[in-house]
Amino acid sequence: MKNNVENEKEQYAALGVNVDDALEKLKTIAISMHCWQGDDVVGFEGADSISDGGIMATGNFPGRARNGDELRMDIEKVFSLVPGTHRIALHAIYAETGGKKISREKLLPEHFSKWIDWGKELNIKFDYNPTFFSHPNAADGFTLASRDKGIRDFWIEHGISSRIIGEALGKGLDTTCINNFWVPDGYKDITADRHTHRALLNDSLNEIFSYHVDENYNRDSVESKLFGIGSETYVVGSHEFYTGYAIKNNKILCLDIGHFHPTESVADKISAVMLFVNELMLHVSRGVRWDSDHVVTFNQDVKALMLEIIRGKFLERVHIGLDFFDASINRVAAWTIGMRSTIKALLFALLEPYEKLVELEANGNFTERLALFERIKTLPFGVIWDYYCEIMQAPSESEWIREVKSYEKEVQAKR
Repeated sequence: MKNNVENEKEQYAALGVNVDDALEKLKTIAISMHCWQGDDVVGFEGADSISDGGIMATGNFPGRARNGDELRMDIEKVFSLVPGTHRIALHAIYAETGGKKISREKLLPEHFSKWIDWGKELNIKFDYNPTFFSHPNAADGFTLASRDKGIRDFWIEHGISSRIIGEALGKGLDTTCINNFWVPDGYKDITADRHTHRALLNDSLNEIFSYHVDENYNRDSVESKLFGIGSETYVVGSHEFYTGYAIKNNKILCLDIGHFHPTESVADKISAVMLFVNELMLHVSRGVRWDSDHVVTFNQDVKALMLEIIRGKFLERVHIGLDFFDASINRVAAWTIGMRSTIKALLFALLEPYEKLVELEANGNFTERLALFERIKTLPFGVIWDYYCEIMQAPSESEWIREVKSYEKEVQAKR
């Protein structure tokens, strides 16, 4: 492969791109992989499936992780199949309480001690998410925005507890844990009073975030959604709500690719919001029609997203995570495809001859700019990607699926 790679490097060099520099930069980027793909967002509270929250994992492929040990085993397998060193995003429902029934608002850092010990052993850092769904106190579709003060108070306590846990995860692994708040509250049909619930959500969030935690170890992000199952007409936490909230309260704004109208470009939003927020959290997903959570692939949307991050020199201010769940295919394979596709898109962006494109654009040479955009599409990107996998001791595109098949036969099929 060495001779081929050197030849391809020369093609990129002719356009002003240093491939070795791009690969070194890529090594430093950590993707936050979501733990919930491994068990269909069921968690360890004893539920059989998701409920009360406007999300749904479809399919019944065998081999779902049933406990923390199996989930961590599957994650380790995925991390052996993707190049680089990456992170894990946990949800509150993945607490391990030793068989004791602990109400969600009473969860403590000790209930994540197994995760922390595992992270220390393997040098894996964590991000976190409160779980505002799959609970009797979310049964009517409202949590932090509920008209019922008792319901709101329960979820406010859960939010505070989650920030304490996030701080502990950060301290335990010597990192900054990004604590992402997504609230599914909304109405299925025509809504008369949209303002009251948004005012209640604003007040609830203010109360949660008034609790002091060390921002060196815990930083809060807020995530919007366009609609969900059971909230097709009205979601309290809209994009406009959370953009305003993040700017006013100095919170990280989370943009999920699947949480917008299919005709919207999330990539186009990045250069706009980055003028007004200090940091951005990205949930990389793949929306298909009404569903926001298909497995990430190396498609135009993901490439456009990563191109905007690299072009704007936003890497130091952007946190990249995944958010999808597919129970119709092997879950380890789904994770692997999503992770490798996201890393692949980052490499594609790092190899873009951006300086040359900007020069042509600034000089008004739009003909040559368009021609160069087309030329990029046929550059030998695949060879560079395979080379990166090789030097990072990760399997090639043709090899990793064989390892997953073997893992499925030897491990997952026996569950």
